[in-house]
This record gives sequence, structure tokens and C-alpha cells, in this order.
Amino acid sequence: MTIEEMKRIKKEKGYSYSQIAHMSGVPVGTVQKIFGGETSSPRYDTLMALEGFFMGERVSSVSEEAAVYRTQKKQGEYTVKDYYALPDDKRVELIDGVLYDMDAPTFVHQRIGGEIYRQISNFIFENKGNCIPMMSPVDVRLDCDDRTMVQPDVLILCDEKKIMKWGIMGAPDFVVEVLSPSTKRKDCFKKLAKYEAAGVKEYWMIDPYQKKVIVYDFVKENYPVIYGINGQIPVGMYEGKLMIDMSLMEGMIQDYPDGGRD
Repeated sequence: MTIEEMKRIKKEKGYSYSQIAHMSGVPVGTVQKIFGGETSSPRYDTLMALEGFFMGERVSSVSEEAAVYRTQKKQGEYTVKDYYALPDDKRVELIDGVLYDMDAPTFVHQRIGGEIYRQISNFIFENKGNCIPMMSPVDVRLDCDDRTMVQPDVLILCDEKKIMKWGIMGAPDFVVEVLSPSTKRKDCFKKLAKYEAAGVKEYWMIDPYQKKVIVYDFVKENYPVIYGINGQIPVGMYEGKLMIDMSLMEGMIQDYPDGGRD
């Protein structure tokens, strides 16, 4: 089966990237790249996994999940099945059975997340570290249950046993969220409490509008520490050996004070 045939079936059936990833075992980021045209020649095993899905091996299971989402549920009753049944244009996070809408990230949001990921990735690579940096979109079942699924903007994971085909099962070691008007309250209160309770060691909230970084080092119980977006900030889990240069991002925010959106 060709990729074009898979695209046609995806469009006809209304399957989301998350559904395809969940039922085929192919990571959601890989699915997005293949169907978005970014990856034109996928690996053979990836193609076989996708073909198995589209040939109907698990179509019935996907239909059941979609039916679950169509049923009327109250906030607090949703599960990971409902999360996977959402259409592609519905960006949400699931926290304690509640679905939270997410706006598409702005240009500045993406650039800040990408720059932080770059600096972390370079440091780990240059120092031959064992931890793995990742950036959104990656599904994280924070509590290892079926009631919470979040997508941190940037994370560091040091326990490879938590890596699953579909994402991460359990808490990352380090998390960064770039705040936006639509997610600020959730990131500053709801997710702050969830990350601490789940065992995240360090949590950064970057507010490009207030030009500040709020750092919670849960291990050292030294929080919150507030920095400006104009210098270097130490990553606690690396004992200050890794310094994130926020001054590189100050220009991005000044160039696009409205977030880079028309």
C-alpha cells in the first residue's frame, strides 16, 4: 500500500494522527511527518506498521474509540481513549479526566521552545549524557493512568524504560512550558501541581509577554526563583553546568511582541 493510498483512507475515515499512532505503534511525531510530507521515504518497518493499520487489522478498535468520544460525557469523566479519538484539528490536554483546549502555538512560542531544546540537546550530546531531550508534540501519561495526557513544550527524560511506542509513561525529569494567554492559568496552577506530584524534578515556566522565567526546583525545594529574559539561567539537575542563554530569545520576543500572529 502506498502512502498516497493511506492518506486517502485517512481522509475518508477521518482518522487523527493520534489514533493512527496509538493503533499502529508508530510514534505520533513520525506519523505527522509522513502524512505531512516531511518524510517521503519512511523506514520499511514503519511502513509495514502503518499498512497493517490501514489494511484493517485494528480498524474496529479505532471505531470503538471514536464512538466513545461521541458519547456525552462530563468534564472529569474523559479518558485516554477519548483523547485519541479527537480529530486532528482538536488540540487538547487531558488532566484528571478534564479536556483542556490548546490554541496552536505562535511563532515566538515555537522559536523559544526550539532554542531551549537546541541548547539542552547540544549540552547533552557534547557531554555524552544519557538523558534524552524532547520537544512537543510528545504524549506524556504523567500519572501512568488513563485520566491524564499532557504535551510539555520541552522535556528531559533520563529513564529510558518510560519510553513507549506512543510516547512517555510516567514523569520526565525536567519540563519547560512556554506560557500563552490561553494556557497560562493551566500551566501556572494545574500543571504545576501535577508535575510536582508526579515526580518531575524541575519545572520552568517561560512567560514571553512578562519577559520572565519562573523556575521550580522540586528536588532542592528552592522555589519559585524568578529570572528575567536577559541572561543565563542554570539548570538545577545539572548543578549549573548547563546554562540556558535566555538573551538569545530576548530578540525574538522584541521582534514579535504579539507572538508572531497576524
